[in-house]
Amino acid sequence: MLQKLFGFDSTENSIRTEIVAGITTFLAMAYILAVNPGIFSALADQGMPTNAVFTATALAAIIGTLVMAIYAKKPFALAPGMGLNAFFVFGVCLGMGHSWQFALTAIFMEGIIFIILTLTKVRQWIVDAIPLNLRHAIGAGIGLFIAFIGLKNGGIIVDNDATLVGLGDICHGTALLAIIGIVITGVLLILKVPGNILIGIIVTALLGMLPVWQLGDGGVGALTSFDRVVDVPPTVAPIFCQFQWSEVLSLDMLVVLFTFLFIDMFDTMGTVIGVSQKAGMVDEKGNIDGINKVFMADAVATTCGACLGTSTTTTYVESAAGVGAGGRTGLTAFTTACCFAIALFFAPIFTHIPSAATTAALVIVGLMMLSPIKEIDLDDFSESIPAFLTIILMPLCYSISDGILIGMIAYVVINALCGKFKKISVAMWILAVLFIARYLFL
Repeated sequence: MLQKLFGFDSTENSIRTEIVAGITTFLAMAYILAVNPGIFSALADQGMPTNAVFTATALAAIIGTLVMAIYAKKPFALAPGMGLNAFFVFGVCLGMGHSWQFALTAIFMEGIIFIILTLTKVRQWIVDAIPLNLRHAIGAGIGLFIAFIGLKNGGIIVDNDATLVGLGDICHGTALLAIIGIVITGVLLILKVPGNILIGIIVTALLGMLPVWQLGDGGVGALTSFDRVVDVPPTVAPIFCQFQWSEVLSLDMLVVLFTFLFIDMFDTMGTVIGVSQKAGMVDEKGNIDGINKVFMADAVATTCGACLGTSTTTTYVESAAGVGAGGRTGLTAFTTACCFAIALFFAPIFTHIPSAATTAALVIVGLMMLSPIKEIDLDDFSESIPAFLTIILMPLCYSISDGILIGMIAYVVINALCGKFKKISVAMWILAVLFIARYLFL
């Protein structure tokens, strides 16, 4: 039975080990249940309830991880992706001025296209068309961007009329609690405590309940408050299947759709390869058995997540925690999905965690996403200049898409002017022309 469902082999695998591994993966990534609704709270006044986003987040994780467990039979877990959620809220909605329905439509279309690309060889063609250094730069840039969002939400970075940004009041209130949270989470991470990010969030939130923090009105009180612990999961009705089809043929939709697709594609690919290597699931040629099923699970999860009302669902690098604990089959992923199902009933806790408590999660995850920068050839300026522009413009423009678009344009223009035409693929020429047209006419 377990063999048929999850690829579990009793001669090689242990039920206890697989279950422990699944719980370990959940503890490593459960922070998304607090962070994702926190990021989407910026759209609450536009009709996207934070409580509904919490439920959508959990359901997307459950569905995606179950597909991974039963169809792909791999120990990988899925949930709405970090960076992709930031692009949804701060890039598409608050940056470009589009509605959240517009963004959900783009994600739904991305999921359908990803399914098609997984069934064909077009996906590989797209992957091969993008220069490797730009792929590394995009991951690093997103890391800086979400870390910047975390510091801003925590009050550590604030507006400054003279210098655009400046240091907040780090000796009091929200900013002080956020810094304490970063220290706590950092220590837990260094000591390799399982579930370090989630534990850091919980401990910071509990500290916020102490009535000793200076508040914005000059008074002193608590920054965290919980009225309940367990409750019926909030409904997703306000955001369920809320699509906007009127702008599907616009250039903005093309840009947004490509960005979602591009980030998800390479994020998933990098995660799956990295975790599979850690699990010893890669053969001598670097091939992963059943990788197309993994990509299909990711694509189906993204499509379902869009219907539920949340950003792109992707395979989590935190799956490495479960793999490190011995997880090797779909039973590990199934256990993680069960944990997310239980967490659905603890919405009052996850949705009332203050931004100061989630600052550390964004900063630490941002740091982890910065690691691809080590792979960029900084001595080859025809590669490093476009890569650097991609990285630095994401946080400075407060836009993932602008960083990607300008980085790709710079790559084509710089290499063309230097006579390095062989480095530029036909796809890159086409994309560069489209992106230049976007800035000239929109």
